Amino acid sequence: MPDYGHELLFGTFTTPSAKDPQHAVSVAQAAEAAGLDAVTIQDHPYNSDFLDTYTLLTWIAAKTSRIRVAANVSNLPLRPPVVLAKAAASIDLLSGGRFEMGLGAGGFGDAIKAAGGPDLTAGQRVDALDEAIEVMRGVWDTSRAGLKHEGEHYKIAGLRRGPRPAHEIGIWLGAYKPRMLALTGAKADGWLPSLDYIKSPTIAESNAMIDEAALAAGRQPSDIKRLLNIMRLSGESAGEWIEQLTGLVLEHGFSGFFFGGDDPEMIRTLGEEIAPAVRAAVDQARAQTGTAAPKSSRALSKRVEGIDYDALPAALSDRAIEPGDFRYGGVRHSYVWSGRPGLVIKPQNAGEVSEAVLYARAQDVPLSVRSGGHGISGRSTNRGGIVIDLGAMNGIEVLDAERGLVRLGPGARWSEVAAKLAEHGLAMSSGDYGGVGVGGLATAGGLGYLARKFGLTIDHVVAAEIVLADGRIVRADAENEPDLFWAIRGAGGNFGIVTAFELAAYRLGNIVQAIQVFDGSDMAGILERWGGLVEASPREVTSFLMAVGRRGGQPPVAQAITVYAGEDTDAAAEAINALSEAGPIIEQRAYLVPYPAIIAQPGGEHHGGGAVIRSGLVEHFTPEIARRASALLSSGAANLLQVRSVGGAVNDVPSDAMAYPHRTQNFSLIAAGSRGSADVLDALWDQLRPLLDGMYLNFETDTHPDRLTEAFPEPALSRLRALKRRYDPGNVFNQNFAIPPAEELREVG
Repeated sequence: MPDYGHELLFGTFTTPSAKDPQHAVSVAQAAEAAGLDAVTIQDHPYNSDFLDTYTLLTWIAAKTSRIRVAANVSNLPLRPPVVLAKAAASIDLLSGGRFEMGLGAGGFGDAIKAAGGPDLTAGQRVDALDEAIEVMRGVWDTSRAGLKHEGEHYKIAGLRRGPRPAHEIGIWLGAYKPRMLALTGAKADGWLPSLDYIKSPTIAESNAMIDEAALAAGRQPSDIKRLLNIMRLSGESAGEWIEQLTGLVLEHGFSGFFFGGDDPEMIRTLGEEIAPAVRAAVDQARAQTGTAAPKSSRALSKRVEGIDYDALPAALSDRAIEPGDFRYGGVRHSYVWSGRPGLVIKPQNAGEVSEAVLYARAQDVPLSVRSGGHGISGRSTNRGGIVIDLGAMNGIEVLDAERGLVRLGPGARWSEVAAKLAEHGLAMSSGDYGGVGVGGLATAGGLGYLARKFGLTIDHVVAAEIVLADGRIVRADAENEPDLFWAIRGAGGNFGIVTAFELAAYRLGNIVQAIQVFDGSDMAGILERWGGLVEASPREVTSFLMAVGRRGGQPPVAQAITVYAGEDTDAAAEAINALSEAGPIIEQRAYLVPYPAIIAQPGGEHHGGGAVIRSGLVEHFTPEIARRASALLSSGAANLLQVRSVGGAVNDVPSDAMAYPHRTQNFSLIAAGSRGSADVLDALWDQLRPLLDGMYLNFETDTHPDRLTEAFPEPALSRLRALKRRYDPGNVFNQNFAIPPAEELREVG
């Protein structure tokens, strides 16, 4: 029987004796100290001399930091699969992904019955185990709606799934007879017998049965790990044990060994001498035979055309997530948009980003780049393409607190940045949601709560490290690659992947945040009056207004969130009270808080979705603009309007200083609706469009080429096209409002 190529695993097989409750914990700690990989605990709930295995596993996980834990094996008849799955996921989450599931059909029928378990024949226990595997995996699969199962032994009607484990929990079956071996091959992730109990069928015969069942189920034999409980090995010396274990790997395909006996010296010898020697011998043999770690059949079956997965550079192999990977559900979507990429690569430094770009260029699929994954415009994911996800590049470093110089990774999120900067009395305007990534915002604009006082985020970028389309890593600032530096501040991801930003943060203590809720019956009037009042406000005031139409019989309302960038509460109160003249006040409150307190904290994984969002800029909220914007809400085509005030310090910057030319407008306006209402929304937006003056690209989901002239009015667009020809002539970075390269290269300056 061949070596299946799995990573080797060494651990202990321990009895949960209640006579010395701390003994198993001490064994686990000794095993971890010796470098072993796992501690497994017998599970016999009917035994009065044993501790409860799952309580003990939780305690062991809390008392260790690295070693994996598993029941060996869980007694299914006395542990209902839903409860067992939730317990397993809970331990896995609490331990940071260190739990594995050893599972058995329950071989002690009388003891199980005496403990209140079901009275089942051996065949019925196998059937119940088959159902239980489906149920448990269903509980862990939170990507789908309620769990239903109608079986002979388990009936589940619409259970809410979850929690989702921290990693893909392997289900290892304790199996010895043909039906159990066939079930192992068809559905399990591992075979976990005890060496002393393997009689007939033999090891070779058992492996053959597992392999045959795997192939019949459309799987590969290598989908099933072979693990072994060993109470004793023949021979007296470590050398003899190393030879036997190496043979079990290379001749019978075993890759995991759990040793009985709790002698500390034996554990030390296993971890420090035997396991390293077996690994070395197996590595040498695998190098000679070319045996590599296997890919699961599930992963292979979900690969997409156009991507040469085998050509992925070795340095990126641990960074790549394929559709069949357990981690895929956490990286496929953006905050707003659903995606189904063929490969997600999560590099950890600029060199790996460079390798990822060169690899992606060689594939015949779209390439998207993601920082934090908020991605309202929808371009940080795709279908069937490659996503370079910069989430692991999330460093936040204060280089010089006195000067306010900071270095940020593109994958850092702004809530984290705000908290870190506040420790040094610094701040940086960054939108209103803490889950937004640095990379997407700091290359497009940054319309934040401090904009009228301090300007856009891009106004404070002083340098950037960038990976270009040809894989080169360059620094762009006022002295180095100044044209590129001009372009990346406003043109999004069109010119490369920024792998680090240097920004000049500014001093800021506490701020005042106010929330005002207006009766929106006269929404056009509120928009017009609020706009005029904001323009008349001191620069310390930046206000965002969100308006919603009638919902469920409730009247329309508008909510203004206003920030006064300073601690002068009297001045803040005067400025905020002035805004209350915008319309009838339903509710008003204000707080003096640190700036990080107002940046909404991000949630967990992104679950995607979809929306239609239209974006525009205006200088003033004229009566006509206010009327047409209000019509979007009253039509029902838009479920919300959001207006962000800019102006002030934003408009102090010359329009040609960087690739964000919009330096006369005072407001950003967006309208959001469902895809089902897109036609009506577009028709009404087209009526508003002639009154707009530019567009902020991060809020726009329409990718029509005409939108480019709105985002980059001339001469900005011509200059950008010429620079695109210089830095990305093949238009590799074409997913973020792609700027087409100029047909001929010309000098720009």
